Amino acid sequence: MWRNIAKDYKAVFRRDPAARTPFGWLEVLLIYSGFHAVFWHRINHFLHAKLHIPFLPRYVAQWVRLFTGVEIHPGAKIGPGIFIDHGMGVVIGETSEIGRNVTLYQGVTLGGTGVERGKRHPTLGDNVVVGAGAKILGNIRIGNGVKVGAGSVVVHSVPDHCTVVGVPAEIVRKEGKKISGETLLDHGDLPDPVKELKRRIYHLQKEIDHLEQELKDKNRSEKPA
Repeated sequence: MWRNIAKDYKAVFRRDPAARTPFGWLEVLLIYSGFHAVFWHRINHFLHAKLHIPFLPRYVAQWVRLFTGVEIHPGAKIGPGIFIDHGMGVVIGETSEIGRNVTLYQGVTLGGTGVERGKRHPTLGDNVVVGAGAKILGNIRIGNGVKVGAGSVVVHSVPDHCTVVGVPAEIVRKEGKKISGETLLDHGDLPDPVKELKRRIYHLQKEIDHLEQELKDKNRSEKPA
């Protein structure tokens, strides 16, 4: 547990330029809500999953949510090196599983899609980056090195090393090379799903017009003289 907390602490400095100040170490310890939320989750998860203590972990988690704006169920499994940037509005459900070196921005939800029992929350691989306000819902897997664009809603599994954007999210980029765990999501460099949709509609309309013209020509040729 303490080894994972140390990796979480170091991850802040590798992925947040604002922490690289002379007193950054003190700022992270005292005022970084994302780090605080993960710190207490490590303890809550130990009490919940290892010692099987009832009630207390959930009670502590609610107080942590009150002070940090981050709600993490004690049952969620989180790998080392996670970085929750800003943190406000982040929700991580009970059966969520998160790999190593994952970055979550504010407003991210790892949620379920109904009242089913068992595994009902997402599994995130290693080196995943989830943009602000994105929602990943259901028992799906987000592969290693995936980037989820801000505001996206992901309801289907995503293969390794892809970028997904939109509502519902679609794969807009595939990368054959391995993505470093410290690579951040450049929100300004994401493909525009609206432009892509317009492009597809334009080509579809051209195909429809072509087929209609062919049908008209065929009807004219079949009319008796």
